[in-house]
Amino acid sequence: MMLSKDMTIRQLISTYPQTISLLMHFEMACFGCPSAQDETLEEACYVHGYDVEELMDQLEVVVSG
Repeated sequence: MMLSKDMTIRQLISTYPQTISLLMHFEMACFGCPSAQDETLEEACYVHGYDVEELMDQLEVVVSG
């Protein structure tokens, strides 16, 4: 599965568990939140006030590690 801002938090962490620490850095510890099961990365960024493109760039670095 390729990274996409349309991925849900659940899809991201189940496919790339190494991204959890980056989500926590962005203050998005939403992987434990029930609503995050269907919340996309873009939606989570909007709710938390972050630029989704910045998150995606950093996720790419972590995933390609």
